[in-house]
Amino acid sequence: MNFERLNAYRIMWVLVMFDLPTESKADRKRYAKFRKEILENGFSMFQFSMYIRHCMSRENAEVHIQRVKKILPPKGHIGIMCITDKQFGQIQIFHGKKEVEAPVGPQQLEMF
Repeated sequence: MNFERLNAYRIMWVLVMFDLPTESKADRKRYAKFRKEILENGFSMFQFSMYIRHCMSRENAEVHIQRVKKILPPKGHIGIMCITDKQFGQIQIFHGKKEVEAPVGPQQLEMF
């Protein structure tokens, strides 16, 4: 039981939030490329400009944060935040006034 509690603080969620320019054709191309590369790195769309990724440890989260930093476009505002699974589990999500369940990360396999 204590092991599960520790995992809730060790397992991380990486959130990438961005607001990129889309005025020109080149801007739209950079936006699409950045979004595609985030998806290829295992992120899922949470909202239009917010993507999330479940990571099994702080170290693994740091690897994915560094990958995002390497593909940052030259213009726009990008925020990267890392929160624990425990914190993410407390999120309240609504579609209109109806509350919905938060995304669940993959199940961790244990080998003995």
